[in-house]
Amino acid sequence: MQRFTRLFLDLDASTRTVDKVASLVGYFTDAPPADAAWALRFLSGRRPARAVSGRLLLRWAAAAAGLADWLVEECYHRVGDLAETVALLLPAPAAPRPLALAEVVRERLLPLAGLDESQRRALVERTWGELDARARLVYHKLLTGEFRLGVAKNLVARALAQVAGVPSAVIAHRLLGEWTPDAEGYLNIIATSAGHAADPARPYPFSLAHPLPGAPEELGPRADWQAEWKWDGIRAQLIRRSGTAALWSRGEDLVTAQFPELIVAAAALPDGCVLDGEILAWQGERPRPFADLQRRLGRVHVPANLQAEVPLLFMAYDLLEWQGVDQRARPLDARRETLAALLATQDPTRLRLSPTLDVTTWDELAIQRQQARDLGVEGLMLKRHGSPYRVGRVVGDWWKWKIDPMHVDAVMVYAQYGHGQRAGLYTDYTFALWDGPALVPIAKAYSGLSKDEIAEVDRFVRAHTLEKFGPVRQVQPKLVFELAFEGVQVSPRHKSGLALRFPRMARWRRDKPPAEADTLAGLQTLLASLQRAGHQAGTA
Repeated sequence: MQRFTRLFLDLDASTRTVDKVASLVGYFTDAPPADAAWALRFLSGRRPARAVSGRLLLRWAAAAAGLADWLVEECYHRVGDLAETVALLLPAPAAPRPLALAEVVRERLLPLAGLDESQRRALVERTWGELDARARLVYHKLLTGEFRLGVAKNLVARALAQVAGVPSAVIAHRLLGEWTPDAEGYLNIIATSAGHAADPARPYPFSLAHPLPGAPEELGPRADWQAEWKWDGIRAQLIRRSGTAALWSRGEDLVTAQFPELIVAAAALPDGCVLDGEILAWQGERPRPFADLQRRLGRVHVPANLQAEVPLLFMAYDLLEWQGVDQRARPLDARRETLAALLATQDPTRLRLSPTLDVTTWDELAIQRQQARDLGVEGLMLKRHGSPYRVGRVVGDWWKWKIDPMHVDAVMVYAQYGHGQRAGLYTDYTFALWDGPALVPIAKAYSGLSKDEIAEVDRFVRAHTLEKFGPVRQVQPKLVFELAFEGVQVSPRHKSGLALRFPRMARWRRDKPPAEADTLAGLQTLLASLQRAGHQAGTA
């Protein structure tokens, strides 16, 4: 545990890629395979499920430290990090001893799910008595499911590649799919032999695009680039191997059960092929809102009525494997040609080739892009002809040219402390629109302001608080901000009846008094116009 704790602290403190890779290489060179397996599991983004709620952990820590619950709560709101707060408040360990990471996970973390509250508390307090404050910090992050580090998966793969003497792309592929976090599983991942046991449902690492930084003309001749719609669905790989099919999302979640119609359609694919594409809710000749897809997520079983209400389409735009052979090094044009021939033999109501936009100039393409919102897509994807399918987000070959966001001017009505580096500052805000004489909350946002602006808003919050609700402060409705967002949809869970998609602060409207902020009726009108445009596009 001490070795893993040092790695966590080194990675958390480092801002240079070379230093992060060096720390990872040092850890995986020295760590026992059983510990390395769990470390790799956590570093690759597969956090354990929350075993103890933050509320319980704070209560137990208050009792252990002999402090009042309200004082511990206040410490948490000032520190901003639950794991760190508890680690700092606890008394020194009664019987410190070195614990291996694998031992902590197998004996102190995983068993908690099957225990009642008193048993969980006893096991946690026993572990507190053996770990020092720094190791407790990491333990708490694992306990609460909040283990996160600023280290990209490709850096982990690069470090393991150095340790194993295996190409990083091979390591990245082995890290996907299902693998057992034990010594054998870890040794399989770093094995120099290509003959290690493979999971037939294992996906490939996704190739990702960067936002287009400037005008598309800066990319060179239009003829050098393939253009297609940027679909607003769930990025996924549809895998057909060994007589079975699987569906993996970009977030490395196995979503086979949530989309059974696509698994049925995949049965008609030849064995040994992997498609990259987008899962879309689809009706007629256009996508339905993303919110319809969200009704599928998190379900163990999708009932027949929901399958009928939300029909699906897999819009394929790349071929990663064909006849059991990795195709990623082949040029994009060659991959697409094979993919087109394959999909021509499949059911187009379930599997379809993403069409390209074959206009000849950038100006013509810009006109096409202006139609994106009416068509229910997010903009355009630009892919260089002849490009390979790379691992992760590599600059140069793939760009996303998204449509401009929508905007609304809203009044800040609540503020809350941030976390991590923002602890102690009010950085998370709730915004509202006018509904007659009342302000109705419509979105929360925390990104978009500079450090100086955050500090200024923090001073405003402290000086203009109306009421306190735990960590939340209601403030005088005096500040107006322009919010940018990607979409708006009906939401019965929100008081306003609407929800914004990806809201963020575009600018502080110092020039606008609160009375001139936008209205809820205006946002409802915007939603209605988008719905009408979508219906007209679908019936045209």
